[in-house]
Amino acid sequence: MTAVAELMDYAEVVDRYDPVLGLEVHVELNTNTKMFCGCPNRFGGEPNTHVCPTCLGLPGALPVVNGTAVESAVRIGLALNCEIAPWCRFARKNYFYPDMPKNFQTSQYDEPIAFDGHLDVVLDDGEVVRVGIERAHMEEDTGKSLHVGGATGRIHGAEHSLLDYNRAGVPLIEIVTKPITGMGERAPEVARAYVTALRDLLRAMDVSDVRMDQGSLRCDANVSLMPKGGAEFGTRTETKNVNSLRSVERAVRHEMSRQAAVLSSGGRVTQETRHFQESDGTTAAGRTKETAEDYRYFPEPDLVPIAPSREWVERLRATLPELPWERRKRIQAEWNLTDEELRDLVNTGAADLVSATVDAGADPGEARIWWVQYLTQQANTRQVELADLPITPGQLARVIELVSSGELTNKLAREVVQGVLDGEGDPDDVVEKRGLKVVSDDSALLAAVDEALAAQPDVADKIRGGKVQAAGAIVGAVMKATKGQADAKRVRELIVERVGA
Repeated sequence: MTAVAELMDYAEVVDRYDPVLGLEVHVELNTNTKMFCGCPNRFGGEPNTHVCPTCLGLPGALPVVNGTAVESAVRIGLALNCEIAPWCRFARKNYFYPDMPKNFQTSQYDEPIAFDGHLDVVLDDGEVVRVGIERAHMEEDTGKSLHVGGATGRIHGAEHSLLDYNRAGVPLIEIVTKPITGMGERAPEVARAYVTALRDLLRAMDVSDVRMDQGSLRCDANVSLMPKGGAEFGTRTETKNVNSLRSVERAVRHEMSRQAAVLSSGGRVTQETRHFQESDGTTAAGRTKETAEDYRYFPEPDLVPIAPSREWVERLRATLPELPWERRKRIQAEWNLTDEELRDLVNTGAADLVSATVDAGADPGEARIWWVQYLTQQANTRQVELADLPITPGQLARVIELVSSGELTNKLAREVVQGVLDGEGDPDDVVEKRGLKVVSDDSALLAAVDEALAAQPDVADKIRGGKVQAAGAIVGAVMKATKGQADAKRVRELIVERVGA
């Protein structure tokens, strides 16, 4: 059984040490085919059906570069304010792992396609941190190993492993930051905010579906500590394939506390990969981390270099969409939002969803309330990202339209949204199946009003005597009788008319 690592209290960690972060984000591109062959680039599928001699690394099979993947790489580099290399090439990264059929990965080493950029990241309180980008380079993904028989799903303790090469050869862009220093106690927050901003950017560019739960966006978090006020970086660890925004923050925080405990006891941090444990927020040792020399890089002999012309790069620059932070500034002005309201939109991941709902015809205020309040609660309950809820901005816009037209009350609208989330169809389908339309027929409402007044004659007398606020009890009874489907405002009007107040 693995021993539980000792941890230093976080307040003491940041009092004694300065953290240094380096974040490596792997992004699977949404091209139709793989990076170096014509196999379909699709998530899932029957194991080992999206394969061919090239992505299986069979002798004699030759790779061909995916042109669309190169375009996406250049566009990503431009959006990250990078320099685009006028000439670059692929290299072979040599190492053995069962899910890599060629025993080397076709990647880029010292000649990436994009380098020396930055991304401005907004923290929860509005502070802006500029994260330097060291490089963004092209490579291919590996296959997937399924470890069977163990308690954790990892190789340790498993009885045997199965290999699926469908993912082998899928186009990847690896985005590597420069060392992130000076963040102190906010280092974990900065890590989460950076990955969040990067995900939003890539989604807006439509180069990836950035589904962290499916592995199309994965973060490796490098963490080291140096004594407070020191200048020499400490030994780093690399927590691999962290697959949620919250987990990125938790992994960095845990590694800071763990490494601080090791250093304070006189020990030495081991340079290694580590695995994040979602269940308890800890990390566990993986393998000793290789250095660049261990990979024995050399230029890929089967692929020609890539030389993007300045004219082509500028044409691609013109295809960049309105970037997320630019869009937020625009909608803040258009919707007259305070800085706090805008931060709420960003922090809940709702800004683009609200914007899309408004584009579908909804009122900005109503759209914001739905996404930031009710739907954020639903996402938390279901433990998914807000954007992954099974409801589209167009569907929510239709619900808001039904409320504004008086066909639904706010309470009924929540039932409709719940039905959409539960997979019962579009809003109109849910309304019909559940019989949720507002009762607007005065004759039906008067019958319910008369019954409620007869059941509560003392309340009826109070209303006649001028205490119109007492009508609330009758309204409540009518709403109960109609299962919440009555128009409360119209019911109140009918009550006042009925008693002659």
